[in-house]
Amino acid sequence: MTAESGLRVLLSNLRPELHPGRYVYATATDGALPDAVAPIVTVRETEGLTLVLPEAQAAAAGLLHTYVAGWITLRVHSALEAVGLTAAVSLALTDAGISCNVVAGFHHDHLFVPYERAAEAVAVLERLAAESHTG
Repeated sequence: MTAESGLRVLLSNLRPELHPGRYVYATATDGALPDAVAPIVTVRETEGLTLVLPEAQAAAAGLLHTYVAGWITLRVHSALEAVGLTAAVSLALTDAGISCNVVAGFHHDHLFVPYERAAEAVAVLERLAAESHTG
């Protein structure tokens, strides 16, 4: 499957998928991945290892965590060099007053939005996709 870089095509084919569950941001200040956790995202920073993982795993590992989020995957296969996708998605969610943390994977973009507004965020993204078909 070839990655898409055209903004109109990307937007009209977003196909946002909300994963079940609650996800949180946590940090391992010693930089080591705790046993028995399977993070969705890791980012190594000077201050420690940032983890985005299921809330239950963070609690079981005794990790302090914040920002309970819903995880949305944009099912369109976006090229890493595509221009404007993150900006367009962020603007649509900003207009709805929904915060968003974006992580680019090799095949897809992943959004972490406030858990209680995750279904609303999916609806916003579906509207953006529909408007891109006709716009």
